Amino acid sequence: MNALRHDPLSGRWIAISSDRINRPNFLPIVSRDPNETEPCPFCPGNEEATPPALETYSGDGRWLVRVIPNRFPAFSGNDTFVLQHHGPVFIDAPATGIHEVLVLSPSHDTTWADFSREQTDLVMFAIRDRIEAHQNTPGLRYSQAIVNSGREAGASLHHPHGQLMGIPIIPKELIEEQGNFARFSGDCLLCVAAAVEESAKERLIQATEHTITVAPYWSGSPYELLIVPRQHEAHLPHSPEATLVAIGTAIKDGLKALQSHLGDIAYNVVFHSAPYRSTTLFHWHIHILPKLTTLAGFELGTGLYINIVTPEEAAENIRAFIAPPKAADSEKVAS
Repeated sequence: MNALRHDPLSGRWIAISSDRINRPNFLPIVSRDPNETEPCPFCPGNEEATPPALETYSGDGRWLVRVIPNRFPAFSGNDTFVLQHHGPVFIDAPATGIHEVLVLSPSHDTTWADFSREQTDLVMFAIRDRIEAHQNTPGLRYSQAIVNSGREAGASLHHPHGQLMGIPIIPKELIEEQGNFARFSGDCLLCVAAAVEESAKERLIQATEHTITVAPYWSGSPYELLIVPRQHEAHLPHSPEATLVAIGTAIKDGLKALQSHLGDIAYNVVFHSAPYRSTTLFHWHIHILPKLTTLAGFELGTGLYINIVTPEEAAENIRAFIAPPKAADSEKVAS
């Protein structure tokens, strides 16, 4: 069953998708036979285990990135988004939309931190192309791209992959971000933040010709990273190819630095692009969220996060693991 239910207390929409309990490895891994081996549906040679690819990006005569329909979609179908009222406080609507899997690499035992330049380029192009396809689908308003790596981050399979969902609503997180851009007195909120962080340097992790990576001043969790394109643009698909390529590399560099300092950690990569037809002020960006702590009762009850590592300390600790810049970018990297 797929449905969207409205929470009148928080104002958020909740996606109910009971079929997703059937995903591989949904139950805790300790409940499975440690000797059990199952073919990975995302590995080369097992393509028949997945629905036919929507897009394939190739190199050297083999696929490097595949985009396939999710077998256990949280959003599917093309029903009209119509609110149904079931009494004074119960409201739901069809969870229509598109739910796709981005197989990020043919290599089973790798992560974005290990990708080649060609691989990161193709992943970014795939995200761009699929968001463009979604926005031309009637009834959809927003696409959310994510990468979950590790069980603690929500990944049900080990093979590197991401999710891309085209949905009929604008999530509250995006509405709140758009509102904060609108309320900021001055220029673009993230243009100003990136410029200030680059000048201050204490939370700056990497600055290149096209990107700024920081441990944001307002980090809500340990070693949280924020990656911002230098070029002001609200919509990821509208960015020039050079920006997309640079963002893919910045994600790789940030994840590699985190891995070098913290080890093989679980993490989420979250892409925030403006809703398709939005004309309000926005600047698309990337959140990298390592899963180093667990949200406890206080955080869940109040929405107030407790971060046990200062952003300044986090930046200092991982900055040393960023690869040396290319000559063209040497003057723009934190010392």
